[in-house]
Amino acid sequence: MLADRLSEELKVAMKARAADRVGLIRLVLADLKNARIQKGTDLTADDEIAVLKRGAKMRLDAIEQFRRGGREDLAAKEERELELLRVYLPAPLTGDALAALVDEAIKRAGATSAKDMGAVMKLVLGEHGSRVDGKEVQALVRARLGG
Repeated sequence: MLADRLSEELKVAMKARAADRVGLIRLVLADLKNARIQKGTDLTADDEIAVLKRGAKMRLDAIEQFRRGGREDLAAKEERELELLRVYLPAPLTGDALAALVDEAIKRAGATSAKDMGAVMKLVLGEHGSRVDGKEVQALVRARLGG
């Protein structure tokens, strides 16, 4: 499980005195613990990835806000954390691989127009939600179905 891997990497980071890495790993471990408590049972791999993706999204939003506010120093810190966080996320599907998934889902759903977009999104996100960006999928589905 991810929490076990993170605990081991926390020890390594502490010994190496890598303060940024230690802080981030502690935050992720706390997020995972809170998610487990909220769910009431152990987290699945997809649940763990969802927690990591939420953390990555929060950092992306923070980077954007800091840049708009002229705080490049804080944006750079958030970017470093985001890069450390991405190590634990599965490689995202993009480009041709994502387009192929969308095309396959459109066929399976029998989608012919924009009103079928929900069914296609449900198929793609249900099967590959941890490895795809919902906005990217939505844009592809909309382009394919003319929405």
